Amino acid sequence: MKPNIIFLMTDQQRWDCIGRYNRHILTPNIDRLADEGILYNQAVCQAPMCVPSRYSMMYGLYPSQLGVRTNYGGITKEELLPSAPLPELMRRAGYQTAGFGKTHWNHNAQGKAEPSARGFEHRAVGLARESGHYEQGAVMMGDIHPERLQAYMDETKDYGAGEENASGYIGRTSGIPMNHHRDGWVAEQCLHFIEEGGIDSTRPLFLYLSFLKPHAGFNVPKEFEDLYRLEDIPELPQPPWETEVETHLAATDMINQGSRKAYLDKRAVWESMTALERRRTTLRYWANCTWLDHYFGQVLDRLRIRGVLDNAMIVFVSDHGEMLGERRFRFSKYCLYDSSVRVPLILSGSFIAPEKRGTVDDRPAELVDLVPTLSKVACLPRNPMLPGLDLLGDAVRRGSFCEFHGKGAPVHSAPAYMWRTKEWKLILYLEGAAGNEAPGSQETRGELYHLQSDPHEWTNLYGDEAHAKVRERLKTELLMQLAVAWAKAPVFYDKRGLAGLEAYYDQA
Repeated sequence: MKPNIIFLMTDQQRWDCIGRYNRHILTPNIDRLADEGILYNQAVCQAPMCVPSRYSMMYGLYPSQLGVRTNYGGITKEELLPSAPLPELMRRAGYQTAGFGKTHWNHNAQGKAEPSARGFEHRAVGLARESGHYEQGAVMMGDIHPERLQAYMDETKDYGAGEENASGYIGRTSGIPMNHHRDGWVAEQCLHFIEEGGIDSTRPLFLYLSFLKPHAGFNVPKEFEDLYRLEDIPELPQPPWETEVETHLAATDMINQGSRKAYLDKRAVWESMTALERRRTTLRYWANCTWLDHYFGQVLDRLRIRGVLDNAMIVFVSDHGEMLGERRFRFSKYCLYDSSVRVPLILSGSFIAPEKRGTVDDRPAELVDLVPTLSKVACLPRNPMLPGLDLLGDAVRRGSFCEFHGKGAPVHSAPAYMWRTKEWKLILYLEGAAGNEAPGSQETRGELYHLQSDPHEWTNLYGDEAHAKVRERLKTELLMQLAVAWAKAPVFYDKRGLAGLEAYYDQA
């Protein structure tokens, strides 16, 4: 029988915020997955924000192939989908598909009564029906337990859009029960499904559990906040300069004054704090990670008792990272630096070959690799248009790719592209807007960082002729990576259809 697939996901969890990377962080269940599986320690997302990253991960295509480049994007018409999303692929492969928590498709922008669940047969979402995140047939927290959702909203009412203003990042010790939190309710729904006969024993199971945190706001249950001491939290290193100059982040600030103001307002708050007060934010972020790890442990324990994990592939991943005050008190994501683009990625479970368990894979890995990897696990034919690789195979790409188009409001920024190896990172960008009528007249700008000697990416070597050879090699690799990806998708009309693409895989 095909293995069950258990897909565990967090929102905005830094790559280094699991116990395997940081001895201060308590994530015993995630660490156990790493001990029993493969840890991909060079994994990156394809866009440093929720919506395009999740689209890219679930469809196996780059954001620009999908046309979803910012959090203002989303494909609202099912007939325009360039490929089937992961839950639908699993359903077609004969899996029972159950989804709990956030997908963030943004596909209900037009207020449709029954927007597609995109392959999920059983669905629970920890939000209100009118939030824009309702999917066909979903059990909504706002319908079942409106008083719990209201209690959460009341506690976070001062946290601003996305709960990411200064108050959201300062946070508080939560004063409401855990199951009044949206993630607590989602975990409760998932556990109920497992324990109350929701699993169809005649089919393999695809179970998707996706939480909204550790994304701000940082209103953390006391029992998890109390696991940490301020005295143990390290100071955040800050660069030797005061202002971003000649970087893609500076270019974004220039074109989006609203975003720049939000950053400066937050920075002013953090600069007025004592060092100990600033540590509280890091503590609460880590406590959020531990809280979600606790839920993952509960779900995995229940699945283990019911024999679901006897034959299973388990995925743990996040959609992107979190700056958490780096680079002069930058928070959230929205840039191509490692704290924003690197993600924790683990493949674990009994499906993993015994000799691979407890290993670390330092190949360049991308979130687009999950669709081809899980498609193969589910015995589905490979979609030759997808740029991703099978993470359980032997193929190696030269580097990893991420793209950034600003926040998308009020205008789309001209694109910034990242190409990253274990040793080097190249970022190419243009200043100004994507809608500029003569973008070719603008000078291409760049950043080059030697990650091994400069892990914080503070020293830009792009204009240093001593590194010109490395710079030009990385440019060529980036160009050819995109050229091959764009040549295959999203639309491939040819007299022979996809046969010309499939022939390569048939020979390999």
